Amino acid sequence: MKILIVSDTHRRDENLRLLLEKVCPIDMLIHLGDAEGSEERIAKWLNPECRFEIVLGNNDFFSRLDKEKEIRIGNYKALITHGHYYGVSLGPERIIGEGLDRGVDIVMFGHTHQPYLHYADKLTVLNPGSISYPRQDGRKPSYIMMEIDREGEAHYTINYLEK
Repeated sequence: MKILIVSDTHRRDENLRLLLEKVCPIDMLIHLGDAEGSEERIAKWLNPECRFEIVLGNNDFFSRLDKEKEIRIGNYKALITHGHYYGVSLGPERIIGEGLDRGVDIVMFGHTHQPYLHYADKLTVLNPGSISYPRQDGRKPSYIMMEIDREGEAHYTINYLEK
């Protein structure tokens, strides 16, 4: 199973479209918020059997998207959220605590525009950064590929978009 995880496209969708042309077909796209109204356009770029999960970001004004979701990905239970409700700009501690309290296996968040991958107490915590407005050193557009192998094990890689 091949899952693409992105966040913070902020309606600047060229990089996402380019990336989808490179990686599709995929089994799932997870967008962690701040699509700013591009949800329907993004959905049209996906292969027909691709599952699309998206949550509300702090800049998704007038949107009816869910603030967060708990979803199943293979054998894993994941919490997906933009992260601003958990103060992720100040650090991941609150969102890690939330994931542990809820008993999920994976917590995915965006908002900081910086890639992050951490393992804490049987919990995987990740942020794909931003494919449109990166803020980490080097400012390369980033995303995460999650792959579930034949044994059902998840593997994660932070990737940078090369144009």
